[in-house]
Amino acid sequence: MGESLNPVGALEVYNNIHDESTKKNIFICNSVLGSLVRNGKFDHSIKFFHQMKQDGLTPNIVTYSTLLAGCIKAKQGYPIALELVQELQHNGLRMDDVFYGTLLAICASNNKLDEAESYFNQMKEEGYSPNVFHYSSLLNAYSTCGDYKKADILMQDMKSAGLMPNKVILTTLLKVYVRGGLFEKSRELLAELQALGYAEVEMPYCLLMNALAKAGHIHEAKSVFDEMQEKCVSSDGYSYSIMISAFCRGGLLEEAKQLAKDFEARYDTYDLVMLNTMLCAYCRAGEMNSVMEMLKKMDELAISPDYTTFHILIKYFCKEKLYLLAYRTTVDMHNKGHQLDEELCSFLIFHLGKMKAHADAFSVYNMLRYSKSTMCKALHEKILHILLAGRLLKDSYVVVKDNGESISVPAMKKFATIFMNSGNIDSVNDVLKVIHGFGCKIDQEIFGMAISRYIMKPEKKNLFLHLLQWMSAHGYAVDSSTRNLMLKNSHLFGRQLIAEILSKQHMTLKVSKSNERRGE
Repeated sequence: MGESLNPVGALEVYNNIHDESTKKNIFICNSVLGSLVRNGKFDHSIKFFHQMKQDGLTPNIVTYSTLLAGCIKAKQGYPIALELVQELQHNGLRMDDVFYGTLLAICASNNKLDEAESYFNQMKEEGYSPNVFHYSSLLNAYSTCGDYKKADILMQDMKSAGLMPNKVILTTLLKVYVRGGLFEKSRELLAELQALGYAEVEMPYCLLMNALAKAGHIHEAKSVFDEMQEKCVSSDGYSYSIMISAFCRGGLLEEAKQLAKDFEARYDTYDLVMLNTMLCAYCRAGEMNSVMEMLKKMDELAISPDYTTFHILIKYFCKEKLYLLAYRTTVDMHNKGHQLDEELCSFLIFHLGKMKAHADAFSVYNMLRYSKSTMCKALHEKILHILLAGRLLKDSYVVVKDNGESISVPAMKKFATIFMNSGNIDSVNDVLKVIHGFGCKIDQEIFGMAISRYIMKPEKKNLFLHLLQWMSAHGYAVDSSTRNLMLKNSHLFGRQLIAEILSKQHMTLKVSKSNERRGE
């Protein structure tokens, strides 16, 4: 079942074993583990491993080796591998040469160079002779940092042990050289691979081509690409992807566009990486028709866009000032569960605001707000100004209430002034309390506007009286013009009550001024 890519079937067979003595058998359980690991179900294999132990089974070296193989490609593979090694040693089991080989591969895939060297030396100290796989794994670890000096010493050690380098070893050594910037030596090694018949596919060429392109040697990279074409080297399009990306980075947009069209004419099959590369080339060259053709092709091939696809498109639509199209693409990206790019979204929010698409700008802000990333504090004030320009006062209030500590005093007062003028009267008191709560002292003009609105709506008497009492409790008092306005209209709210509140405010103001003078 595992070999036929059917791990679910393997588990089904296992779960249908009724005899407990057969089911709790280390050899059978190891087979299930192998099926899960080979089919990329590493999380399930770890759960099954724990279940084995709970059922009383004692793992053997095959159990640990099987799980260790799954750590090579697992996201948290290295720390899990260390736990397995510790557990194996605790159980009195001894690591064999296969186990060491897998450990070296895990170290290489997780950029653990020192640890890889340590395990390699430990293996030799325990009497195991490294084989080509061990040398290849350690060489791969050296490739991550381009440590060609250690790589050359390792190659000498390997030859001294009577082992001849094979295709994998030489290709890995090429990876070391290109990452170390030894381009002449890399060319010589590529020629050796060609002579040995090890360069019949594009990978060695791509290693050199990619390194040259990233180092800014675009024309040298193109010469390697041209050599590939002349030799009719088997390619699945990766070499095209490297060169198109290199041309785009170097600003050679016409060359990128032409190479993308050459690929389209030559190949019938596409993968997402290649489609994204071509899409990027067309977007940078401003080829809208070709961009739309690429998107149509993705639909026809039922290839789902990934984060890169959406990012390319949103940048392109913003560049072309198609901000509403960029907005709709951002919504699609968010709905597909991709993390949004804050810098790009901030740019889009600004331009949606400029074109008076205030609600759409707020929608992008909310998508960012509810994502897992931490937002830049300046974005809260930016969206507040956009919402105020669109008179979306309810949404403005939400932004202020949730993020007042990130909003400047002038912006806070601007919001308060506009809200007092035309915001929902039922929320006026709440707005003033929120502003005060964030340490922003409310001026007389804002209180005057709020009180004027209440006087025009006598049915809001309770809210009006509550505001006056709150003002007194927090050391605020109305100015003379607002006081006269209140007295003039006191019959609407109860003359005696208004007089008492105003008197209390007056006394509070006197005490406050007296304290200020003492402080001076």
